[in-house]
Order: sequence, then structure tokens, then C-alpha cells
Amino acid sequence: MSRAADARAHVEQVAAAGPFQPSWESLAGYRVPEWYADGKFGIFIHWGVYAVPAFGNEWYPRNMYRQGSAEFDHHASTHGPQATFGYKDFIPRFTADRFDADQWAGLFRRAGARFVVPVAEHHDGFAMYDCSWSEWNAVRMGPKRDVIGELAAAVRRQWLVFGLSTHRAEHWWFFEPGMRGESDVRDPRYAGLYGPAQPEALPPDEAFLEDWLLRTCELVDRYEPQIVWFDWWIEQPAFRPYLPLFAAYYYNRAAQWRRGVAVNYKNRAFADGTAVYDIERGQAGDVRPLLWQTDTSVSRNSWGYVQNQDYKPVGSLVGDLVDIVSKNGALLLNIGPRPDGTIPEPEVDLLLGIGRWLGVNGPAIYGTRPWKVFGEGPTDVAEGGFTDTRRGAFTGRDIRFTTRGDTLYAIVLGRPDGPTVTIRSLGTGTGLHRRAIGKVDLLGGAAPLTWSRDADGLHVQWPADAPGEHAWSLRISPAGQ
Repeated sequence: MSRAADARAHVEQVAAAGPFQPSWESLAGYRVPEWYADGKFGIFIHWGVYAVPAFGNEWYPRNMYRQGSAEFDHHASTHGPQATFGYKDFIPRFTADRFDADQWAGLFRRAGARFVVPVAEHHDGFAMYDCSWSEWNAVRMGPKRDVIGELAAAVRRQWLVFGLSTHRAEHWWFFEPGMRGESDVRDPRYAGLYGPAQPEALPPDEAFLEDWLLRTCELVDRYEPQIVWFDWWIEQPAFRPYLPLFAAYYYNRAAQWRRGVAVNYKNRAFADGTAVYDIERGQAGDVRPLLWQTDTSVSRNSWGYVQNQDYKPVGSLVGDLVDIVSKNGALLLNIGPRPDGTIPEPEVDLLLGIGRWLGVNGPAIYGTRPWKVFGEGPTDVAEGGFTDTRRGAFTGRDIRFTTRGDTLYAIVLGRPDGPTVTIRSLGTGTGLHRRAIGKVDLLGGAAPLTWSRDADGLHVQWPADAPGEHAWSLRISPAGQ
């Protein structure tokens, strides 16, 4: 038997031998691990060769071959014709000479993150790990380091949960524009990086699908990630037989490790309840019964490093985190390091700003669960993907709820306009909060607050010197505590 056949037989054996079988019916027994439901906040990392040109966004490898695009023209004028200087020629410039995994992991911990998900392979086909199925990887070229292995070890040294993402599915068609004109994509010597370079409308063939499965299972075995995040294209019908096979393999391996794990998916790639649903650059409109996730970036215009990032402010990111958690979600927030391995200073500042906020307000986030309603207020949050820049700024009348045991948290998403905050959902006439309230205090504040309650709401006297910024968490304790 060939090595690939041996590896496929191993996958099938593991998938059939554990608590899960490779069927949607069996995978319906999956349960989200407590660390995930409690953790709420993670860091996504888009770092790869696409950071070297630092132009446009992380789709530069595709767009640099797409005639008529800004990337195509920029590449030709800056680096030379695509036939003589292709994407592969950026690899030696991807040095990672200042990459310090422990420094990164320490920053993520100070940011308040509880899990970390670097990209193991993006659409560009360059593996950031020790991939045995391709020579085009960071161990053999560019950094000549196992980036994913170093990060896995460093993240775990900080007692954070390690996951990874693979975008390998999209590689089927990613470099196809390079086949339409003169470029190095057409050179068979580089097929290991650029191939298959097929039209997106053409379904992937069996060879590609088998390669996808074996690469993904190798990632599981080599790094034991507790999250495997997939991008959208795995929803294509050709992948349908492979998804339950991979999930059973992964969940059964996790049972051997005695660790809770999760698969992230978009759209309808997985059956409900068999993995964790992910919304790209968007949010849910209401509480979802199953844990879900938003993946978005600190930047509005790119996931990877570019020279002209359009950053979101800390307050906006904190507001999104609170809104997501109130609806039973988790936030996976992306950063884009430079090719030398340094994290841009504005991104460090954003992460530390979130960390400072969580240092005070963490009890209203970590380990909480959604309440009967997610919140109240005038600011509309659009539902669905690619809506993260549509909402207006949150106000002091926008309030989100979380619970921990018998304690209810009401998080005010802007500085109140006046001396009183009225929480209408907690009025005696709503029937939502029937228990008597014993105490209301502000996380980070010095003393309990004065309050009253009637049919119109819970009225809290807001201290003029209330500490903090971005959002403020009221802890509402029941009588007797």
C-alpha cells in the first residue's frame, strides 16, 4: 500500500473505533466543552507569506494574478512581471526573524483571551507547520521554523487553549487567475504550491479531497488542537462525505487525549449540534440555543498585515464582545503580524485595551450564560455575516445581560447621559426578573449603588465618578446574598 492509502486506512480505523461514528446521527451526540462555553474570547492569527507584499489584503496571492485588479498592477510595477516574480518569490522574504512565540502568548494572556487559533494553512497553500504532505512549508522554507508547533507550546505554557485553522479547501481554485495569462503559476515546477489552480465552479476531484483529509488529520495528530476552524468552502457537496469522517476522527482522538474539542464551521457545512457554528464578520440577532462564534478582525480592511490598516477602536470591539456573549456566543478576534514576526503596535494597544477592560469586567463575561433576553436599547445590530461595520455606536441606553448562577449582570454599553440608568427589562411589570433584588453594584466600583424598582424598570443612581471606560457592568445580586 502507498503511504496515502495507509494514512487513509488509519483515519477510517480511528473514526470507526471511538465513541463517535462517521455519521451525522452519531455526531449529534457531540457536546461543546465547558472551557469553550466559559472562555468567550479568543485570538485568531492570520500570518503567512501574504504579509510580505503587505498590500490589499490576505487575498493578494490570488489577486496579484487577476488582470485588472489593483494588486495585479501594483505587483507588476513594484516587483516585476508575474512570470518572472511570482508569489513563491516572496517566501525568502518571509523571515520571521523576530518571532517570539512566548512573547505572543504572554500578550494574548494579558489581552484576556482564553484560546488562540493561528492559521495553519491559508488559501495560498503555504503550510505554517511541519507538513509531511508538501515541501512548501515554513519548516523547509522562509522562516525554517515550525511556527504552529512553537505557538502550540507557548500558548499552553500560558494555560490557554490552543486551536488552529485550515483554509486548505479553498486552495483548489485560489491560484486559478494565474492560469489565464503569463505567470509562474503555469510552471509545473511550482505545482506543489500553486496547484490545482482550477476554476471555482469545478468541483474538487478525489485526489484533492483525499489530500485535504490527510493534511487535516495530520494537523490533529501532530498538534492536538482543541479547535479546528474551517472556512466556508467545505460546504461544497464534494466535501460532504469527508466532513463526518473527519469529525469522528477528531472527536475520537480527543476522547483519547481526554480533552474537550470543537470544530468551527460556516453556513450549513455541518449539521446543527455536531460542531460550533461561526459567523464571519457578523453577529446573531438574538440568543442562540447552542454556543456559536463570531470571527472578525481588529481591522476593517484586511485579516493579514498590510501597510494601511483601518483599525476598529477598542470601545467598538468591547461592545461587540459583550453583545456576542449576551447572545450565547464567543468572539474570535484576529490580528495580522508583520513578516518579521512582530505584532503591529496599534494591534498590541488594542489587545491590551481589551485586556484592561476584562480585568475589571471579566466576571460579567467569563463563565456566564445568556439570560432570558439578550438586552435592550436603541442601537440595531444587524444579523448575519459581513455586517460588523454597519451598526452605529452603542449608547448608555444599550444594555446587555449575562448570568452566573443567581447573579445577573447588566452591562451598559456607553457612558450614561444622566444620573440615572433605567433598565426596563427589569421592571416589575415585565415578569422577566421575578426574584427580589438585594444589591446592585458596579464592577470596579467602591460601594453598592442606590437603586429603586417599579413597573417601569430598575432605576440605578449612577455615580458621577464611575471608574472605567467603554462599557460598565452592573452586578445585580438577589436578596439574601
